[in-house]
Amino acid sequence: MSSNVVIMVVLIVLITSIAGVMRAKYSVRRDRHGNPLPAHDSAETERMREEIRTLKERLAVLERIATDRNHSLEQEFERLRDR
Repeated sequence: MSSNVVIMVVLIVLITSIAGVMRAKYSVRRDRHGNPLPAHDSAETERMREEIRTLKERLAVLERIATDRNHSLEQEFERLRDR
């Protein structure tokens, strides 16, 4: 009976290992509750990425305005308003 227990433990470890390898291979990502995460970005995520991109562009312009002493502020503000 002792050999049956050893075989059972080895099989459990083997099955668990194979399942771990398959999960890693197929990149099944899960949230903290164990639910699978979607493989692609949602429309909300895409909208937020676009908003962040726009904000980064505007921040770059504002940084350039703040550091460039020879720059005409009025022209830059007009260009930003036209967007």
